[in-house]
Amino acid sequence: MEVLYVILAIGAVLVVFGIGIHNSLIVLRNKVDEGWSDIDTQLKRRYDLIPNMVETVKGYAKHEKGTFEAVTQARSAAMQAGTPEEKAKAENMLSSTLKSLFAVAENYPELKANANFMELQQTLKEIEEHIQMSRRYYNGTVRDFNTKLQVFPNNIFAGFLGFKKRDFFEIEEGERANVKVSFSE
Repeated sequence: MEVLYVILAIGAVLVVFGIGIHNSLIVLRNKVDEGWSDIDTQLKRRYDLIPNMVETVKGYAKHEKGTFEAVTQARSAAMQAGTPEEKAKAENMLSSTLKSLFAVAENYPELKANANFMELQQTLKEIEEHIQMSRRYYNGTVRDFNTKLQVFPNNIFAGFLGFKKRDFFEIEEGERANVKVSFSE
């Protein structure tokens, strides 16, 4: 009879322990999802701003058609990306094309002095800062979530409960280098 009580007590402790692990993983998973949602919100703001910026620059630099097409294509690809890995790759491409757009603007002093362009540029700068903050938050929650999944004995319970490791939102290796802008065809 005492053995039965000991077995029941051990079973109860394991159930309570498993519930605790499950609940903590749910909390972290929700934080990761929240972080991804924040990134998505900031990227949507960026996508909405880009056409206005391109149209403003087009008015001054009509012969820079290739740059405008590259920005538009990169924006479209970024909007269609699904997973964090695909989104990161597409966002890196978009960031690169935006740098080219700003390089075009540097060649037109009257454009740089245009109040509308300056406002769009400032708004984009603010959005980029928000995106960076959102990426840091997301990556921090992914780190915490993945760590919780990988430590013993959580890894046993996490695998049994179907929790999967999440990917970080990282920049590509090429994004770390300086961008070379060329307007020759």
